[in-house]
Amino acid sequence: MNALQQNELLEIDEIESQEQTQFEITDLDSLNWAFRKLSALKSKEKEIRQLANVERDRIDQWEKSELTTIQNSTSFFEGLIQRYHAKKLEDDPKAKTISTPYGKSKTRRSKETPEKVNEDQLLDYVIENDLAEFIQNSVKWADLKESLKIVEISGEKVVVNDNGQIVPGVTVKPESISYSVEV
Repeated sequence: MNALQQNELLEIDEIESQEQTQFEITDLDSLNWAFRKLSALKSKEKEIRQLANVERDRIDQWEKSELTTIQNSTSFFEGLIQRYHAKKLEDDPKAKTISTPYGKSKTRRSKETPEKVNEDQLLDYVIENDLAEFIQNSVKWADLKESLKIVEISGEKVVVNDNGQIVPGVTVKPESISYSVEV
């Protein structure tokens, strides 16, 4: 914003303080005067927005750097807690939750289950084996999964149907333990 525009803004303040006087554009000079005031206001608005955006960017960068440090530290401590809990779980399989006054570490065991990895192969399998009850524009995975079994063949775990036939497009998702930390 230049000095002329600064003066225009000062005049606007004076006019607005004199509310009794109603300004009216009556000729080209008064129109030009109004445009000068409008130009000064737009310039000031642009200046304010630019400053605000610079500050927002600076604050966003500050926030990101501060949170990165905190997230790294959080991950570090959650990893320590998880390793400690895993050791305790080895010693005592019933130690699913460890509680302190400041937080809890919880485990959740998920059993091995069939996992769909190739929808097309699985759909072909269901069609070839006349298992139409498991088709609904795609495989009714939840229902089909209930009819499948996990067996070990030649030292490898595979998914089979009720007839013992290996189901293509499905693998065995291994058993896992998930940890969560509550503070």
